[in-house]
Amino acid sequence: MRRREFIGFLGVIAIGSPLAARAQQAMPVVGFLRSTSAALSAPFIAGFRLGLKQAGFIEGENVTVEYRYADNEFDRLPLLAAELIRATPSVIVTSSLGALVLKAATTTIPIVFAGGGDPIQEGLVPSLRRPGGNVTGVTFLAGQLGAKRLELLRQFVPKLTTVGVLIGPGTTEVDMERRDIQSAAQAVGQQVVIIDVQTDRDLETAFATFAQRGVDALLIGSGGFITSKRNEIVALAARHRLPASYSVREFADVGGLMSYGTSIPDAYRQMGVYAGRILKGEKPGDLPVLQSAKFEFIVNLKTAKTLGLEFHPQLLATVDEVIE
Repeated sequence: MRRREFIGFLGVIAIGSPLAARAQQAMPVVGFLRSTSAALSAPFIAGFRLGLKQAGFIEGENVTVEYRYADNEFDRLPLLAAELIRATPSVIVTSSLGALVLKAATTTIPIVFAGGGDPIQEGLVPSLRRPGGNVTGVTFLAGQLGAKRLELLRQFVPKLTTVGVLIGPGTTEVDMERRDIQSAAQAVGQQVVIIDVQTDRDLETAFATFAQRGVDALLIGSGGFITSKRNEIVALAARHRLPASYSVREFADVGGLMSYGTSIPDAYRQMGVYAGRILKGEKPGDLPVLQSAKFEFIVNLKTAKTLGLEFHPQLLATVDEVIE
């Protein structure tokens, strides 16, 4: 074989080899970390993928996504964060809880978070307008909507005497929500019974306590644990025949009476857009923390009828979507 032919032959082998194929097909990697399960993260993943697509990236075609889920075992987050960091992703998207863990572990990998608290108070960023460092994201202000949700509950369920409130594991978001609800209830003379829940057993105990205390309606707080238990909470509310207001529409979708809050799937869409912009070379510290602007007020009329509630047409006119 002549020298020129031999060199050409080696080139063909190199091009056809797995190593060369991987080099040619190498795609940027995005890490995705959630404290809940994969199944219950599905609507948020769909929003995230839509945002990536809007930024010009399609999973499996020009970007790879590495997923990690803690399944509500929050002490696993540091281990999962370390796994993602070892995968050397170009950017990691996560909740604010995951972002706190990641921020403590890396100062170089960009982090995009979504959370319902105040990211400055949580220590994620020093400024919303120019966060600096390697962290930016989206806040959907779940912790600041407790008063509004209490107001709506009082309008749709008249003659309330005592409202039961479920609050998830302690975060700045939850602490803010607790203060907001307590202040709003005190202002209108509304009796509230607030119970912290962190386990399935806590949920059963909380509803037993609500029954003993004569609670006649519920305000379900925000947070990863509570959102992940939406099917169980809605079932318990139905069993005890308690009308309930929830923070995200996913509860109304599975039979909850009503929900009011920002759209978390849309917040994840915004995260996907930011992840795409970072993949294109922008720095997270130059991207302002966004405030999710898509609010949704959902009422499940089927559940209302089951509970014997009838809503005035003027009230229903304020609803964004009615589930029948």
